[in-house]
Amino acid sequence: MDPRSEVLLRQAELFQGPLLIAGAPPDGLLAQLPQAHAWTWHAGDHALLESRFVGRCHCAVEPPAVDVPTAVLFLPKSRELAAYLLTTLAARLQGGTLYVVGEKRGGIESVARHLQAFGKPRKLDSARHCQLWQVSVEQAPQAAALHTLAKQFELSLPDGPLQVVSLPGVFSHGRLDRGTAVLLRHLEALPEGHVLDFGCGAGVLGAAVKRRYPGSHVTMLDVDAFAVAASRLTLAANGLEAEVVQGDGIDAAPLDLEVILSNPPFHTGVHTDYQASENLLQKSAIHLRKGGQIRLVANTFLHYKPIIEAALGNCQVLEEADGFRIYQATR
Repeated sequence: MDPRSEVLLRQAELFQGPLLIAGAPPDGLLAQLPQAHAWTWHAGDHALLESRFVGRCHCAVEPPAVDVPTAVLFLPKSRELAAYLLTTLAARLQGGTLYVVGEKRGGIESVARHLQAFGKPRKLDSARHCQLWQVSVEQAPQAAALHTLAKQFELSLPDGPLQVVSLPGVFSHGRLDRGTAVLLRHLEALPEGHVLDFGCGAGVLGAAVKRRYPGSHVTMLDVDAFAVAASRLTLAANGLEAEVVQGDGIDAAPLDLEVILSNPPFHTGVHTDYQASENLLQKSAIHLRKGGQIRLVANTFLHYKPIIEAALGNCQVLEEADGFRIYQATR
């Protein structure tokens, strides 16, 4: 069980009534809190929770319409996302109680100053390298519309400026990350057809490809609901249309693809996780049509070439720059 869930269950008597758990981990916590509902924005976590607790799970950028006097936030790594979630939950809890649980290395010790805006916070527990905080919401804030928290910036590309819109919690929020910047230099001579932007984030690659190759059908896929929402905003800001899908990894992608483009993720919260990226490489041949191509960027310390060669029988490095490599392989 997640150590944060273990800390909650040390105070289980506080959580037996109607309850909303935001950022709920995909463990057995809900089995011990029978009146709790889960809110997550991670497609994989939602699928696991829904398979065990049917009808008690919600996956979106906004909380479900359940009337509860108590909520628990599993503190996310992103400070911007944490601020949005705290405000959104507290706005619904006038006279109710908000709890926040998180790992010390995830920033839980700094949460008290955020909670002071709602009431008088107190630390209830500290164990498993985690802390549990509580505040009775005496001053419920005004909920902020998510789109008002978006950050927009402009990229200068060879075919003109591209507007990018990102949301709290999305990778590289409000700026272009160095890996994607390198990959944007290698969009020439892409086969036209069905293109997948895997781990689309704010939609930089998918939007750039759709504008450069308007005849291609572009699918943008991410596990995170905030990334999916940001990608749709980026497309709209540039007058572009593409398919945007929330799903858990390459298994959620279409088949018979002409191109897979990716700056694949390898972090989950405060923990390092390579599974989604390695699954992408290992299963790329299943999703590419004969002659289809994968082109991706990765940190130089990640040993992806042998995995790509094992899956597709070939792999070349197009460029190595700024601590990144561009890999290309053909099925």
